[in-house]
Formats: sequence, C-alpha cells, structure tokens
Amino acid sequence: VQLQASGGGLVQAGGSLRLSCAASTSIRYIMGWFRQAPGKEREFVAAIGRSGARIDYADSVKGRFTISRDNAKNTVYLQMNSLKPEDTAVYYCSAYRSGWGPGMKRMEEYDYWGQGTEVTVSS
Repeated sequence: VQLQASGGGLVQAGGSLRLSCAASTSIRYIMGWFRQAPGKEREFVAAIGRSGARIDYADSVKGRFTISRDNAKNTVYLQMNSLKPEDTAVYYCSAYRSGWGPGMKRMEEYDYWGQGTEVTVSS
C-alpha cells in the first residue's frame, strides 16, 4: 500500500486546513494521522476504523480536528480547525493492519506510511 498525503501549507492561527491521504489500493485498515514537530518525536493525532464508525483523537486536538474516510475513493481526511502555532509539524498518514486498541496510538505498530505533508501555523 502506498500512501500520498497532501494539503499542508502555511496558515494563520485560528485558520483551517484539510489534509488528504490517498491510498494506492483499497484501504481495509485502520488509518491514522501522526505528526512530528521539529526536534520532537512523532506523535499520534487521530485514528479511524475500517468503516469509520470508530474514531479516536489525541487530547491536544479533540474538538478541533476531524478525521474521516471515503473508502470508495481510498482516501482519508483530516480536517483541522482553530489551528494553533503548536500544531506546526509534518503530518503523516499511516495504515494499521491490526485491530482497534491501544496499539493504534503507537507509531511503531503501523505498517504503512505516507511521505508527510508540512503544516505551519503562524501566530
């Protein structure tokens, strides 16, 4: 599975961006978004189950970010609203073949990764 993330850019604090992650094939996996800020470790942002019925977010983005998926288009989205300077990072989409559980928040458990798209939020 090849994943292609897009939609990053420069936005002012309080603004919005929508990231997309297009897969090269049908994505029958849990899909996640992670981010990595300069000098920091990659961290979990959000995950969505195979049907979209299950969703989980990092506390830092709850109420501001929305993950969704369109399986017919093999695409996962991350709608980011009320962006803050601390959201500045490279955002990665990823695919997780195992079942819903604590492992989906650990980057080392994911099987496939996109190349990342950079998000910069200015104050």
